[in-house]
Amino acid sequence: MRILVSGGLGFIGSALIRLLITNTEHKVLNIDKETYAAMPEALAEIETHRNYSFEKIDIISDESLKKIFAIFKPDAVMHLAAESHVDRSIDKPKNFILSNILGTYNLLESILLYKKKITLIHVSTDEVYGSLEYGESHLFTEDTPYDPRNPYSASKAAAEHMVKTWHNTYGLPYLITSAANNYGPRQHKEKLIPKVIDNALNDKVTYMYGGGQQIRDWIHVDDHCDAIWELDKQNILNEKFNIASGNEVPNMKITKKILDILDKPHSLIGVSNERPGQDQRYGTDFSKLRERTGWSPKIDFDEGLKQTVDWYHKYFNLMGIE
Repeated sequence: MRILVSGGLGFIGSALIRLLITNTEHKVLNIDKETYAAMPEALAEIETHRNYSFEKIDIISDESLKKIFAIFKPDAVMHLAAESHVDRSIDKPKNFILSNILGTYNLLESILLYKKKITLIHVSTDEVYGSLEYGESHLFTEDTPYDPRNPYSASKAAAEHMVKTWHNTYGLPYLITSAANNYGPRQHKEKLIPKVIDNALNDKVTYMYGGGQQIRDWIHVDDHCDAIWELDKQNILNEKFNIASGNEVPNMKITKKILDILDKPHSLIGVSNERPGQDQRYGTDFSKLRERTGWSPKIDFDEGLKQTVDWYHKYFNLMGIE
C-alpha cells in the first residue's frame, strides 16, 4: 500500500510515520511545509528507509497537491497537517483558516480529481466539542454536538464537517478520529508539558492561565497512533471515533508532577489571567473505539510522563535549547 501522510514532520504525524515504517512494508510519502513546529530530526532514524520519502509541500497550494498525487499515486491519505496552537489561533486566526480549512478542502479536491477510490483518515481533536463543566458526569462522545470555543477548534470542526460532506456528496471513503491532548517526546515546546519542562530546567516560572485549574484528558502520542493504525488495519470506514485514555488531570497538577520529577520547587508556578476562548475541562469517552476494535491504551500516564520528562531533559541539554 502507498500512504500519503500530510503534516508528517509534526509531533503526531512523525510518530505515526515511525509506526508505519517500523511495523509495515507500506510506502509512505510525507508532505509537510516545514513550519516552526516541524521536527525533521524526529524521523532521522527512518529518513533513508527504502519505503519513506519526503516532499516539502504546503497543502494551501492545490497545484502542488495535484502533482504529488499524480506522481506518488497513493492508496490512502492520512491527514494530520494543521496549525494547532490555540494561543496562535487567537492572535492570527487567518493562518488557521488557511491551513486547516482551505488546506483540507484542497486535499479533498485532489483526492476526487485523482479519480481513484482513496480512503482519507482525518485526524482531529476533542476540542471541537467545546468544554465540559467541572464535576459533571458525562464525557464527550462521538455524538456530542460541536461547540468550538476558539479559532483553532472552530477550524478543526469545519474540517470535520467538510470531510463528512465530501463523503455524503461525492462518496469519499473516510475515517475521522478526535483525540484527547497528546503528550510525549518531540512535541514543540510551546505546548504545556515541554514548556513546563523547559522553564523548570532554566529555573523560569511557568504562568498558568487562571491558576491552572483547567482539566485536560491526556494520551501518549504512541497510544494515539496505535489506535489510528488499529482502526485502519480493521478497515473501519465512514465513521468517527474518539481516541483517549481516561487520564483527566488539571494543568496545575501536571505542572507540579513535572517539577517534582525534576526536583524543582513549586514556586516556579505563577498565575496569569484567563485566556480568551479558554475551555474548562475535556473528558473524552472512547468506549466506541474500545468496543469496536478491542483497542486500549498501553502507556500508564505517570510512567509516560516521567519518560517524557527524561527525554526532554536529555534533548534540551544535547541541543543547548533554552
